[in-house]
Amino acid sequence: MSSLVDLIACNIIEQDNNGEVLWTWTYPSVTEQQKSLVLRKCCLDGDHVAVQPFVYGRSGKAWYYINCTEVFESDNLPGVKQFALVLWSRDLNPDKYETLCRLLSKTYCKTGSPVSMLQLYLSVMTRGSCTTEENGTFLVCDFEAHTNHNSHITNSRIKELIRMFGLETILIYTALLLKKRIVVYHHNLEIMLKWMSTFPALMWHRKAADILFPWVDLQSDELLDLKSNTSYVAGCRDSGVGARTDLYDVLVNLPAREITVAAHAKETMTMTKTHKDIALFMVQLAENESLSEQQVAQEIADKTTELLNQLRSLATVSTPEGKRMVSIETLRDRNLPQALDSFLFNLAVAENIMML
Repeated sequence: MSSLVDLIACNIIEQDNNGEVLWTWTYPSVTEQQKSLVLRKCCLDGDHVAVQPFVYGRSGKAWYYINCTEVFESDNLPGVKQFALVLWSRDLNPDKYETLCRLLSKTYCKTGSPVSMLQLYLSVMTRGSCTTEENGTFLVCDFEAHTNHNSHITNSRIKELIRMFGLETILIYTALLLKKRIVVYHHNLEIMLKWMSTFPALMWHRKAADILFPWVDLQSDELLDLKSNTSYVAGCRDSGVGARTDLYDVLVNLPAREITVAAHAKETMTMTKTHKDIALFMVQLAENESLSEQQVAQEIADKTTELLNQLRSLATVSTPEGKRMVSIETLRDRNLPQALDSFLFNLAVAENIMML
């Protein structure tokens, strides 16, 4: 089972009673860049009003999950005010790792020893499970249903997102469809992270892990990592990101309920009758109280499949390997309205079936 070896590393960062932050323990190892990143993200440096209990994000191809715990007198950690447990993994699965983080954190509070926690960590790596006397059993298989690329559907807010932006939701849908760069802004970290899973859920045929950057600060190392990708959905809580049009094609400002298309992206984001039909369709879905979140996601996925099938029907030429492709000549011969012609061209490029 590949899920047993998705874990990469585990760290403990402590804040003592004097407010000093200490890198306490690592297994087996992390890079200096990863260490610097999670020290910044764990929010134990005293500059934050409140520590978030659980946050997650990515660095390159690795995902980090941070669980912060306040230490009480009854815990076996004298001199420690609070600590952050960090798990590094190859897979995107916040539910799974939040559960494991909490179990490991409770064990560390009780024993005060990284050794007892490491035993549980290694058990999960090698057996896919670990058992504790007080906190029950953790089973990787309980979360296997969530390891496919539709895993975020369970935590998505598609209906709420559509109600928030109405017909303009089509801008988000189109940006995802055409593999544009989307930045989602919210000043509140907790609220922002809760929203991030919704965006990939609008595009079922793509893998969320390929495009999602749940939390990016305007730091050079994080921006370098982000810019190495040609398309993404990135969450940012720095209001200054609005001025950084080099980072996005579409900016979604959640508190202001505004969607901004950057000037350089407006031509490829031109709306057609097809867009308007899909926009109306999504609004009607969101207004249907009888439909669940899962059903709305499925309906949108079916509409996307229908659109992609129409595009593939234009694939009339083949590569030497036999792959069906869309040619510019085929599009021109259709004499389509310019905006629709441009949209289908860009969609074929995004789906890698355009013969250039």
